[in-house]
Amino acid sequence: MANADNAYKTAGLSANEYMSTAMSFAASLNQSLVASEGNIARAADVTDQIIIDMADNANKMGTDMEMIQNAYQGFAKANYTMLDNLKLGYGGTKEEMQRLLDDAEKISGIEYDLSSFADITEAIHVMQTEMGITGTTAAEASETIGGSLASMKSAWGNLVTGLATDGADID
Repeated sequence: MANADNAYKTAGLSANEYMSTAMSFAASLNQSLVASEGNIARAADVTDQIIIDMADNANKMGTDMEMIQNAYQGFAKANYTMLDNLKLGYGGTKEEMQRLLDDAEKISGIEYDLSSFADITEAIHVMQTEMGITGTTAAEASETIGGSLASMKSAWGNLVTGLATDGADID
């Protein structure tokens, strides 16, 4: 919940939008991590990274967030046809996703498995970091008027939700 509560700063999303996005691929991510690590806290960290990466990609590359979400939901189902939606220089095929994983491995030294949704998302994070995409949404929220307004809109959504919640800490 802490990640959702801070999403207005890191991903430009309200807590509700964050949780809705997280739930859209949670089962695939949990299955991927349970098979490899069995760690729920790790799943929350990877989910946060995925959502921030999606927001950063939309921010930097100008792609509609829904198209990026659809791509990630496809990756969770071993469907790579929308990989090109991320505009990272890879086409929408299984072979191109494998090439992305191989390129990320060269940078990070970590071996990524095409059958693991968590590995795919971590490799995408490596490539976006290498391309200067990572962190752009948070930077924009703190450094530009437009970013500040988007952050404020998401924070306002959190406040409205909090006002309707019994026992919410409005401070």
